Amino acid sequence: MSSETPTDTWSKWASTAPVPPPRRRRPPIWTRRTTRGPTRTRSRTDVHDRDRQACPRGHRTARRIAYRDESLATQLDGRLTADAATGTVTGVPTSSSTTPTTVVGMLEQLDVADGQTVLEIGTGTGYSTALMCHRLGEDNVTTVEVDPQVAARADAALEEAGHSTWTVTGDGLLGHPARAPYDRVIATCAVRRIPYTWVRQTKPGGIILATVGSWPYGTGLAKVTVNDDGSAEGRITGRSSFMHARAQALVPLAGDLSARTAYTGTERPAKLPPVLLDEWMPAFLAQLTAPGAQFVRARAGDGTQHLYLFDAERESFAAFTEGDSGWTVRQGGPVALWDAVEETLIAWQDTGSPDIASVRLRITEQAHTYWIGDQRPLRWEHRII
Repeated sequence: MSSETPTDTWSKWASTAPVPPPRRRRPPIWTRRTTRGPTRTRSRTDVHDRDRQACPRGHRTARRIAYRDESLATQLDGRLTADAATGTVTGVPTSSSTTPTTVVGMLEQLDVADGQTVLEIGTGTGYSTALMCHRLGEDNVTTVEVDPQVAARADAALEEAGHSTWTVTGDGLLGHPARAPYDRVIATCAVRRIPYTWVRQTKPGGIILATVGSWPYGTGLAKVTVNDDGSAEGRITGRSSFMHARAQALVPLAGDLSARTAYTGTERPAKLPPVLLDEWMPAFLAQLTAPGAQFVRARAGDGTQHLYLFDAERESFAAFTEGDSGWTVRQGGPVALWDAVEETLIAWQDTGSPDIASVRLRITEQAHTYWIGDQRPLRWEHRII
């Protein structure tokens, strides 16, 4: 996750969310700024002592779980929640509570000031919503959640915590124009690209913070500032990983993979091993180069592992086979996927393999442009029209 440990600069966040700082021998301390001037400090131990006196045992257990620095799945398969489970269950997580460190780190990057308004995409449990209500006031926070069940649970939790904020059930990719424009937009789900409608709904000088990418990994936290001309510009601040917006969740390829790779156009030795895409930055670069492609692993009946890049929309593929002398790539369809990705990765290595924070981006109504430095192979334009 791309986030920093909360600092005293943002004691207003930390006073509500006791997020653990880097490990140290003394009990963690966080601060609460008072209107009278002095700063009061309390240790986590003090607050736990108070909680033990004020909360029933079950609530104390739930609080310990909630404040662990771990992501917690709160819904599976778009329907199953913990209160409905009768034992150990399996499923695909569709909603979660993000780690406190990540939540507060993102809120710090949002760089809000008193009186500003925020649009949150993805209410989830309502945890980050509550922090923003505490910091800015409930009337300055609008949050959108696509899942009615998740939205209802979050709204009830926020009400119980004393925050009657604007909780909207709907498609967060559309934002919420009724209360626009906003000073800040923050997404707690990943998106393939920042929707231009979010840019429209943000005031000039406002900030949008969202995780971009289409794979489950190899995604980055984009922070852009909206300009007077309606464009937005900024950079990737670091690694970040969130569940994708429901409408953009990656659908696994179905059917016979051999049928998808039946017609080969070219075959050659690969200059780079495809397993490089297991690494975060190469995976991010592959998505910039071939935004519609999926990296797929499969096993044949004899146990042999096969690797593929598929772009179903453009009916193109790259199939990789490892031999004694290295990897061979077969490509088919109108787009030579691996040629393009390989060119990008070689150019990236030639520039010293810079990390994800070196990526800049600019958003207009017509296109999204990403770049590293001034090399042509490290510039990508994704046109909308």
